[in-house]
Amino acid sequence: MKTLILKTASIYLLPVLLVFSVFILLRGHYLPGGGFVGGLIAAIAFVLHAFANGLSESKNLLKIHPGFLMPLGLALAFLSGVAPVIVDDPFMTGLWFPDPFPVIGNVGSALFFDIGVYLVVVGVTLTIIFTISESA
Repeated sequence: MKTLILKTASIYLLPVLLVFSVFILLRGHYLPGGGFVGGLIAAIAFVLHAFANGLSESKNLLKIHPGFLMPLGLALAFLSGVAPVIVDDPFMTGLWFPDPFPVIGNVGSALFFDIGVYLVVVGVTLTIIFTISESA
């Protein structure tokens, strides 16, 4: 299904969907959203690009294998949970920076956990879909 309209639309939709996925990731701090939903939206952006432009072009666009994102995300999520133990707090206790950051707001260990989940979801989803697409 490599139509001209889909190819043209995918060029513009990929960056828009990726920015929207980061917005959903950051929004999940205070409202519904977060790493899981944001990761799915990012994966959908790359799947749409793969449908329109071919799997090899989408893999070249990623620069790294999506399977590498899984252990990276798991490590980040684990470290964000273990970090409070270092300062004698229980596992997975929220640690917060004292001052809010511009645009992002209050940053704490929950955000790093969500980023880890985001990376795991993108890695798992793209690995599964790319593997299925290669075998078809």
